[in-house]
Amino acid sequence: MGQESGAIWTRRLSAATALVAWAALALQLGIVVEKMAAAGDGFGPALWRFLGYFTVLTNLFVAVVASAYALRPGSAMAGPRVRLAAVVSIVLVGIIYALLLRNVWKPEGWQLIADRLLHQVTPVLFLATWVLAARGAVGESGLGFSDAAWAMAPPVLYLAYALARGEADGWYAYWFLDPAKLGEGRMALNTVLLAAVFLATALIFLGLHRLLARRTS
Repeated sequence: MGQESGAIWTRRLSAATALVAWAALALQLGIVVEKMAAAGDGFGPALWRFLGYFTVLTNLFVAVVASAYALRPGSAMAGPRVRLAAVVSIVLVGIIYALLLRNVWKPEGWQLIADRLLHQVTPVLFLATWVLAARGAVGESGLGFSDAAWAMAPPVLYLAYALARGEADGWYAYWFLDPAKLGEGRMALNTVLLAAVFLATALIFLGLHRLLARRTS
């Protein structure tokens, strides 16, 4: 596959990834709105609940990055550092869900479809998009450890956000980030472990990016 042809296919796959991610987000939002409306809550509370999940925020991040790459691959939002941060977060969304959350509940119907799209389909599609983009990233092999550190920004910001909103309304999206249930010691341990997992994953993808870019340069 030539470089020009590869770039075209990468943009097409990125566009498909964006469409799937936006559709999954719209479906999940509709489900949350419907459920909360049945409990007497309006759109505002439903949107607030919807935006409480790392899965949702990460899929939103991926949807924006994939859209940017499909439309303007040279833009800052489609750049290698942003793509690195996005792929690390979305891949770990899939892995953490499979290991810690999949057996906690049994979604059915439209919720099952949204669940699969958000936690499986979008991660796989964006991973494939990232690989193709990295293979065509001639001149982008200069990503360094600081870029891996930048990939830690989404989970760090989300942790602060989740704890702040949990303190405000008493609701936590994930049991492993609920200090009321875990206690301060276990909460601190979970935070350190998650940070280590994100950093290790970022370093792995950094190495893969540099290897893939070097092979095509």
